Amino acid sequence: MLRSLLFTLCFVLAGSATAVGQILSVDPIFPRQTDTVTIVYDASQGNSALVGISPVYAHTGLITNQSTNPTDWQNVQGNWGTPDPNVIMTDLGGNRHSITYHIPTYYGFAPGTVVQELAFVFRDAAGNTVGRDTDGSDIFYPIYQAGQLATAFINPTNSNLIVNPNDAIQISGAASEASTLTLTDNGTQLQTATGTSLNYTLNVTGTGTHTVILTADNGSSTVADTFIYVVNPPINVSALPTNTELGINYTSGSSVRLYLYAPDKDFVYVLGDFNNYLLDTDYFMNQTPDGNGWWLDITGLTPGQKYSFQYFVDGEIKVADPYSEVVLDPNNDGGIPTSTYPNLHPYPTGKTTDFVTVIQPGRPAYNWQSNNFQRPAEEDLVVYELLVRDFVAAHDYQTLIDTLDYLDYLGVNAIELMPVNEFEGNESWGYNPSFHMALDKYYGTMEKFKEFIDACHSRGIAVILDVVYNHAFSQSPLCQLYWDAVNFRPAPDNPWLNPVEWHPFNVGYDFDHGAQPTKDWVKRVMKYWLEEFRVDGFRFDLSKGFTTQADSTTDVGAWGAYNANRIAIIKDYADYMWSVAPGTYPILEHFADNGEETELANYGLLFWGNLTHEYQEGAMGYSSNPEWIDYQRRGWSNPKLVGYMESHDEERLIFKNLQFGNSGTGYDIRDLSTALDRVELVSNFFYTLPGPKMLWQFGEYGYDISIDDPCRVCNKPILWNYFAQADRRRLYQVTRALIRLKQDYPVFRTTQYNYTLGSAVKKIWLDDANMNVVVHGNYNVVSMQTTADFHHTGWWYEYYTGDSLNVTNVNMNITLTPGEYRLYTDVRLPLPDLDGTITNAEEPVAPDFSRLLAWPNPASERISIRYELTKTGHTDIAVYDLMGREMQVLARGHQAKGEHTVFVDAASLAPGNYLVRLRGAAQTESTQIVIAR
Repeated sequence: MLRSLLFTLCFVLAGSATAVGQILSVDPIFPRQTDTVTIVYDASQGNSALVGISPVYAHTGLITNQSTNPTDWQNVQGNWGTPDPNVIMTDLGGNRHSITYHIPTYYGFAPGTVVQELAFVFRDAAGNTVGRDTDGSDIFYPIYQAGQLATAFINPTNSNLIVNPNDAIQISGAASEASTLTLTDNGTQLQTATGTSLNYTLNVTGTGTHTVILTADNGSSTVADTFIYVVNPPINVSALPTNTELGINYTSGSSVRLYLYAPDKDFVYVLGDFNNYLLDTDYFMNQTPDGNGWWLDITGLTPGQKYSFQYFVDGEIKVADPYSEVVLDPNNDGGIPTSTYPNLHPYPTGKTTDFVTVIQPGRPAYNWQSNNFQRPAEEDLVVYELLVRDFVAAHDYQTLIDTLDYLDYLGVNAIELMPVNEFEGNESWGYNPSFHMALDKYYGTMEKFKEFIDACHSRGIAVILDVVYNHAFSQSPLCQLYWDAVNFRPAPDNPWLNPVEWHPFNVGYDFDHGAQPTKDWVKRVMKYWLEEFRVDGFRFDLSKGFTTQADSTTDVGAWGAYNANRIAIIKDYADYMWSVAPGTYPILEHFADNGEETELANYGLLFWGNLTHEYQEGAMGYSSNPEWIDYQRRGWSNPKLVGYMESHDEERLIFKNLQFGNSGTGYDIRDLSTALDRVELVSNFFYTLPGPKMLWQFGEYGYDISIDDPCRVCNKPILWNYFAQADRRRLYQVTRALIRLKQDYPVFRTTQYNYTLGSAVKKIWLDDANMNVVVHGNYNVVSMQTTADFHHTGWWYEYYTGDSLNVTNVNMNITLTPGEYRLYTDVRLPLPDLDGTITNAEEPVAPDFSRLLAWPNPASERISIRYELTKTGHTDIAVYDLMGREMQVLARGHQAKGEHTVFVDAASLAPGNYLVRLRGAAQTESTQIVIAR
């Protein structure tokens, strides 16, 4: 079938070679890529954005055999935002505008190019107002190949047509050359004609589904075009079966119940693989008695088989299910490697457009291995925030699983993933959500994501999802079901979304959380992630936006003020979350009035605590006071503040140090080694204060690429090679040591503590029945003398050096060099390993091994291998292929007791699987699989 009707081009034959269209008319009707064409655009059609505007500019390009997807424009003409004479159109009056050009000359495509379609959007001179198709999409018109017999229905303009009894359908058809044209309805001939056009009035008398076919026969070849019309049956009003949730409900291994909330709609069909995306009254949805919902049972499906489907609403709107678990995107799925998402269900190309939902009745259940996971106590949380795209080069869950050794060794006990639900495009931070319940396929499959969570739980690591319930972007079905195409925003009758944002700093289209449909939607989505994937909590993005229209304001100060209605909404969400999964973590990105945060914290919610500015200023050697990281300073009863020095939203500490660091005589914070030392300093005044903490990916190495290089949300380099640099490795070890202290010793969760954080020399005192701690740090760029202020006299021990100090005067003076820090305890603790090697000689004996870790794994450049020897002795560690051939020697000879790191040169290996084998003198052995890409 020709694609002309499947691209919503909407043009009508008017008895001559010129087609007068609803959006476009093109002369000739069947253009070849060598033709001269006249394009007429009717600005009153489509989204009608350019009504009354003149002149109009045609921003245009081609879809060719070089396009990577159906919307990948090539040979674009027109400079956006300028009154470009190359694309200006002639005003014909009546909101109609024309432009004529020779296709090959105008677009200048290379020899051998096959032009498949012309692509258009239309604009005013500045590009501020844009004319598009009715649904906001680009406008396409097909190009026909030379010598190709073509036929098409010019009217009706929709290949799936819904009519009423006694309607008259005006049918017009055309052929590219003289032919015998035959028109049939369900096999019954309606008319025949000879020439290049046919016109017929079809009076609707039948019921059900009708297939109308136009056939053109020129004596040597035959082609046909088809449209379907359906006479709607009466609406069946029927109560929703019990235990039916919004969206997709699997009722058996071969059946599914679909439930769409869509008030004020007239009717809904389901189109899918099971009916070849054709209108069929067997897939006409039932309406609930309140008129707000539509539901349908689909039976006879094959267990385990995948199917795709859409809703077709009022004969105008095609949308995927708002509660989809998997969606297909015709424009971006081609950019997902099969290694990341194998066996992706094929998109129904040529049968429909836009997103479709994938279902799989009888889907095999995931076999969870970790079924007794105990979530870390909130006060002990050390959360590692990461963006999969910028953390592992393969940007997939399998590589993330293979890198858990690294995070486990660091000591973090929670991983917070930036949004992983379906977002616009493939590469993104994820705050432009399209489907809040569907996992974005760019990172991997549902099964692999479950495997990742399972692997985390087996290591005692919780998984927290960053979720975006403040807003949706235009691709969301919640937008498209009630959409104002003229203004490109949700329509006033949208049940969930505000047409215009109601609070500052909003992106996308914000939800009205005072509306019951929005509350139902949020709860349904939360329940899915908690039950289906066993996630351990949510970080609620922009939770201060969880407001009602009545409470909203565009004034920043008023928006952040105490809001009782917002508090009630958030408490309701938290209660529901805990009812589904008790003990899960609700973390708010709130930054509102402290009275509001105090009330919610005392209720049990946690908060992001942004202390980036104060820690940055201190690290750079300037005046700072980070005391607001203390939950008690805020007047909270419990440690509910997830404090952080860096997050995805903040500039990196090391970058600031290197660019703007202070300096003194012989001391310059802009020197890399000193800049890293300064992060060690501030870390001692971060992790030691009681309460949960968060660090941003690679902060433990001193990541120094600016957040704005090359742009805020652009891909950032993945710098695992940092571990090979001694100064960065020391920062990693200091961070690891502080995390271990926090989690292993009760004093770091005490409620009895004090501090002085506003001066150049900062101090923290921690009190516990079993151990006391004093932390000193010189934030200045010159040496400083201060009093020690120990809790008591007697022996104290400096944690990092092991130095013993017999204190006879608790107020003794100590001198701290620039940037120096000390952490004293009155109980001797094991020395931390700050460089990864131990040089103390012992008698050579056969070593025992533990912690043979590899990261990143897989990798295309270098893989770090870390291992621990419990005894000094001869060690042999090498890389072997699967045939047992030695490929690389990593270390061979006498090695001291302690932790060691060596590196696999993955770049020199052919892609594949290899074994890293560690052997000792007594033939003890440990192996680890590594993968070179």
